[in-house]
Amino acid sequence: MKIALAQLNFHIGNFESNTDKIIGAIKDARQKGVDLIVFAELSVCGYPAADFLEFTEFIELCKQSAEKIAKACTGIACIIGLPTVNPKVQGKDLYNSAYFIENGEIRQKIHKALLPNYDVFDEYRYFEPAVDFKCIDFKGQKIALTICEDLWNINDNTMYLESPMDILIHENPVLMINIAASPFNYNHDEERILILGDNCRKYDLPLLYVNQVGAQTEIIFDGGSLVFDREGQLLDEMAYFAEEIKVYEFSGGKIQHYAPVLHDQQNDIKQIHDALVMGIKDYFFKSGFSKAVLGLSGGIDSALVCALAAKALGAENVMAVLMPSEYSTDHSLKDASDLVNNLGCKHEVIPIKEAAITFERMMKPVFKDLPFNIAEENIQARCRAIVVMAMSNKFGYILLNTSNKSECAVGYGTLYGDMAGAVGVLGDVYKTQCYKLAEYINRDHEIIPINTISKPPSAELRPGQKDSDSLPEYDILDKILYQYIELKKSSESIIAQGFDKEMVRNILKMVNSAEFKRKQTPPILRVSPKAFGSGRRMPIVGKYLG
Repeated sequence: MKIALAQLNFHIGNFESNTDKIIGAIKDARQKGVDLIVFAELSVCGYPAADFLEFTEFIELCKQSAEKIAKACTGIACIIGLPTVNPKVQGKDLYNSAYFIENGEIRQKIHKALLPNYDVFDEYRYFEPAVDFKCIDFKGQKIALTICEDLWNINDNTMYLESPMDILIHENPVLMINIAASPFNYNHDEERILILGDNCRKYDLPLLYVNQVGAQTEIIFDGGSLVFDREGQLLDEMAYFAEEIKVYEFSGGKIQHYAPVLHDQQNDIKQIHDALVMGIKDYFFKSGFSKAVLGLSGGIDSALVCALAAKALGAENVMAVLMPSEYSTDHSLKDASDLVNNLGCKHEVIPIKEAAITFERMMKPVFKDLPFNIAEENIQARCRAIVVMAMSNKFGYILLNTSNKSECAVGYGTLYGDMAGAVGVLGDVYKTQCYKLAEYINRDHEIIPINTISKPPSAELRPGQKDSDSLPEYDILDKILYQYIELKKSSESIIAQGFDKEMVRNILKMVNSAEFKRKQTPPILRVSPKAFGSGRRMPIVGKYLG
């Protein structure tokens, strides 16, 4: 039989678009002689639908879409994912389900059992875990159909006691199919291949695995759908960060015409680049926006965001606003100008010196003769936010935030100033990774000016200011932050690795003290195993230092 994996980019709640995309793929597959086409987890409604799932109308629209897809699925079979109603009074209202559809009829409904409830996942909030499992029958053969985590016997926090496959294997299936919505992080592709390959060896069965692709606000899906033989050897690896439909021939218990291949190991920085470009593009397209604005300082972070936005949206749709203050250096203005010339994006120069002075004069009766400090520095940052938000309101631009993860972590940013924005592009990218990302963007020719990359980072809010005046060097800071945030190590554990005790405790205190700021920042595009946002939930008033 010929089986197609449809790795497509769906849109949460856009039933018309999702349904048309699925039906279009079914028609194309039928014309190519495909017997079965497989779509990703919750493909009908998009993933994660979050509290949309609590609306009766939303679930009804899922059902209507599935019925429309079924009517179009003649002369071929398909597998789609959608939420379905739990008919039992006990338990949650819904199941996370897969429909097996053949010749216009819904032949079988498969429900997900192992509901992830860690990091960005919150499935047990909405879904009832399945307890009954049965293979699907197709062309006289049994296929073990599972949904994402049901084939991930292990996650970061626990080992499941039993997988649905432990039950399905007793029906003697000839093939495993797994439909997934597995979010991207730059470590995940290798982990995914190891776990799925282990399952093939455990159950002595080949596997077809289809993953979603595309960004849903901050959560990004990288695709990379996979095919394995019964020995757990990788046979094929579909595109990353792109839609693709691919057909495989299964007969004699084997995937035909494919020999084992090595995993196309993705460079972390390339993956981050491609994920951020997709994240920006889908955020704008799926929200109905087309034009972006950002403050361009001449520093590396805003330069990166500008370059990524130009790649995602087209340079003609990006407005870079240069806002020099009395402390801005000539070379920063030149670096910013060189960047917009290299990219070909739009730009305006709007000095904020007079605005900042006016605010300082206004506050003089209250500030009296107190020395210049963070108050005046933040006035400048907030003047810039007023300017870019005015551009957004007047011309319909959407503001991109340019803060990196190192800054977000320790609170090195101005609330209602440079922390403003509709989406945080670099909020999950450490400063040291930003430099590598700039080098990657410049891999063929200079786009980001070399001086932007090589000069000491500075907010330029006072004469001669450098980030290192307030923070440890980034190569040290980022290592400590990674241990605390991604690896969840305690202060004592980090100190035991050889880091200075006082430095570690000061950094962790800054991280915890800045939680109130992060609660008010825009959604951050997730590229790491532990990003700020829905996957990291910390109390604002907590005292624990780790």
